[in-house]
Amino acid sequence: MSETQAPIRGLGHSVRRKEDDRLIRGRGHFVDDIALPGMLHMALLRSPLAHARITALNTEAAAAHPGVVAVVTGRDLDAHGLAWMPTLSGDTQAVLALDKVVFQGQEVAAVVAEDPYVASDALELIDVDYDPLPPVVDPHKALEPDAPLIREDKQGQTSNHINHWEKGDREATERAFAGADKVVRVDTFYPRSHPAPLETCGCVADVDPATGKATIYLTSQAPHAHRTLFALVAGLPEQNIRIVAPDLGGGFGNKVPIYPGYVVATVASLLLGRPVKWMEDRTENLISTGFARDYHMTGEVALSGDGKILGLRSKVVADHGAFNAAAQPTKTPAGLFHIFTGSYDVPAAFCEVDAVYTNKAPGGIAYRCSFRVTEASFLIERLLQKAATELDMDPAELRRRNFIRPEQFPYRSAVGFVYDSGDYQRALDLALEKLGYEELRREQRERFARGELMGIGIASFTEVVGAGHGDDYDIAGLRMFDSAELRVHPTGKAILKIGVKTQGQGHETTFAQIVAAELGIQPEDVAVQHGDTDNTPYGLGTYASRSTPVGGAATAMVARKLREKATRIAAHLLEVAEEDIEYADGRFAVRGAPDRAKTIQDVAFAAYTNLPEGMEAGLEGVTYYDPPNMTFPFGTYCVVVDIDKGTGQWKVRKMVAVDDCGVRINPMIVEGQIHGGLAEGFAIAAMQQITFDEDGNCIGSNFTDYLLPTSWETPSFETHATVTPSPHHPIGAKGVGESPTVGSPAAYVNAVLDALAPLGITNIDMPVTSDKVWAAMHEKGFV
Repeated sequence: MSETQAPIRGLGHSVRRKEDDRLIRGRGHFVDDIALPGMLHMALLRSPLAHARITALNTEAAAAHPGVVAVVTGRDLDAHGLAWMPTLSGDTQAVLALDKVVFQGQEVAAVVAEDPYVASDALELIDVDYDPLPPVVDPHKALEPDAPLIREDKQGQTSNHINHWEKGDREATERAFAGADKVVRVDTFYPRSHPAPLETCGCVADVDPATGKATIYLTSQAPHAHRTLFALVAGLPEQNIRIVAPDLGGGFGNKVPIYPGYVVATVASLLLGRPVKWMEDRTENLISTGFARDYHMTGEVALSGDGKILGLRSKVVADHGAFNAAAQPTKTPAGLFHIFTGSYDVPAAFCEVDAVYTNKAPGGIAYRCSFRVTEASFLIERLLQKAATELDMDPAELRRRNFIRPEQFPYRSAVGFVYDSGDYQRALDLALEKLGYEELRREQRERFARGELMGIGIASFTEVVGAGHGDDYDIAGLRMFDSAELRVHPTGKAILKIGVKTQGQGHETTFAQIVAAELGIQPEDVAVQHGDTDNTPYGLGTYASRSTPVGGAATAMVARKLREKATRIAAHLLEVAEEDIEYADGRFAVRGAPDRAKTIQDVAFAAYTNLPEGMEAGLEGVTYYDPPNMTFPFGTYCVVVDIDKGTGQWKVRKMVAVDDCGVRINPMIVEGQIHGGLAEGFAIAAMQQITFDEDGNCIGSNFTDYLLPTSWETPSFETHATVTPSPHHPIGAKGVGESPTVGSPAAYVNAVLDALAPLGITNIDMPVTSDKVWAAMHEKGFV
């Protein structure tokens, strides 16, 4: 059975992505590709108003339209006790509106028809009378005593305030500020953005009337969690629910929440006894599904005269939209925002966040980041940039003076995080070296003397990913562990079933490489299965940069379980004691006699044919991994921009990114993740936002108004790395997470403001557009 062992391409190898063979050939299998016998199609009627009472709803004409099978309203659902569904934050959300709509795009009614075009046409036959109410789109105005009450449905709700959360030591922080030589303040807004995945959200619900089995094909990043929530919402026995998440055309957090369309399609299939498909269009996706950011932040840093940070505090007003559907851990409703101390040794810190209802779509998902880490990183880096300006200190030097030093790890922050490892100055120094920092500073001074504007932006960041230990972190009450089930077949090939769900990150390749590293089975010989709740172990899914830190760790741990058993089998085959066996690269050899060895293939065959007395047959196992701590990837990004003082247009001349994500499983895939995140970071800084007019109309409901970066606008990136393994992760991986999206927006904004600082311009909210830059220069009399 022995095979000649080629070099095992485990950790650190740029193995070509296995999934690309089907995806680039158009052989992917997405929800909209699914067609079942007798399948019906559903379309949703959405409110054109942001805030209004429904005074009448007539569906007779729509129901009579040829090809229409059913029309569903909120009253119909209410009759079955299904009018409301729980959100991931413990709120309730209307499945279909009953008496009132609270955001533009809210679901009002559904049409189920034989054909998707018939369903869409019939929506226009539904007659709805609305009595408009004053909309509230500014969270600060929503908190005013006379603001219209948005959530009248909630018993005891007398204002638009959702919750207050705080972290840190308020008194110690106030003492630090009282003794400071310098206090620097930044008021900034991180605008609402949308993940805008290539594939929108949708489902095919198939409830078999004979068996009661519900198979739901779903655009889901968390199939197992969604199955549990479906059981709670629809009242179906959980063992009768199968969620299948096929290939996902991107997710970025957008496919974590439960959406009303999923529930209505499932109820319709249950009542009609036929499969029902619902796929939203692009505008529906942009105006109604989970958004990100929308944080109004005030930050202050207390400093000594020589630039040492003494204290840090922040106050945030978080706009959660009309329902509190933020995808955050239960005990931390502002997510992990308290990582706002960043990469710095801050003696005292305190943050507080107030969440608010407004007449906007609900959300607050972890979009290309861990929970609210992007907002936190942006705030501290903007504060450091402004502090450097006011202290007349080089921004790089200010950071060096305040970095957590390598010998301080593991480091407990002032708000309770225990950072695993880091070498922040090394990442900064490498970034500055590759940028050519000192020469660029000389050039900047010369150009400003000639009246030209050039800026250099720096952002050093620490992300916190892999939530998290179950005692501290859960989603909707479900502990945030994750899982892996591994079986090695008699021929030495393997199948790995994981609880996380790939959405384009390359899990079918990287997780196979983890098995390769632990057992010596080539990645091509490891099939990776995910997304089907009937055929994978229970897991919390993929979001908030947790796949590798948690699911990858589970994979390593289950492989090690199998290796322990394989060692006992190898000892039996070689007729030596178990402690005399040494394992390396897929070979179990006798210590001191390396030629006496068995391969993993030999051992796998013996697991089914030639076992030690009393040993159970087979070579398989399952692990549920509850991480002891999170991991803390970090890095530094540097940007050089030139500004046209006549137009305010800024152009990126050079961008250097240094990331440290610990051990890199597949460097090629990591580079792809980094490039994607850097492009998105640029988009957020330069062009991307969803906003609303005073009537609550969504400005950003299409790709003409909501701008996505193309290759034309996106600058080139120069990427580098340092490697500081995580000491508690089984393979030392911190996970690349979405560090580029976390760290890079501040670098771009800091670069622009570095150019404008000599003019007295120290703050411009994102997106930093040319008209904002020109207006700021004009106000200062520069143009």
